Amino acid sequence: MTATEFRRMALGLPEAVEAAHMGHPDFRVGGKVFASLSYPRTGFGMVALTAEQQELFVRTEPKTFTPVPGGCGRKGITHVLLRTATKAAVREALKTAWRNRAPGRIT
Repeated sequence: MTATEFRRMALGLPEAVEAAHMGHPDFRVGGKVFASLSYPRTGFGMVALTAEQQELFVRTEPKTFTPVPGGCGRKGITHVLLRTATKAAVREALKTAWRNRAPGRIT
């Protein structure tokens, strides 16, 4: 999985837009961030999951998905290591994160 593929998948979701946050690109729906790239550094993505969703992704793909350190990670914010990620797993994680943040009118 490349950053370009991650970006393309994120922007392919309904009403998703690219913006920036803390010096790295992020992807938003309804003004809320559901994913980002290059956090904490190049080669990583981030998805905004719930703690329960995060547990499932980490358990099924532990080389790809890891909790972000600290309080955000305990709430479900999850790193995605792009070099180990499959397109199918990232697509599902992005869709899940998008649904978590999308306004009710478009879900």
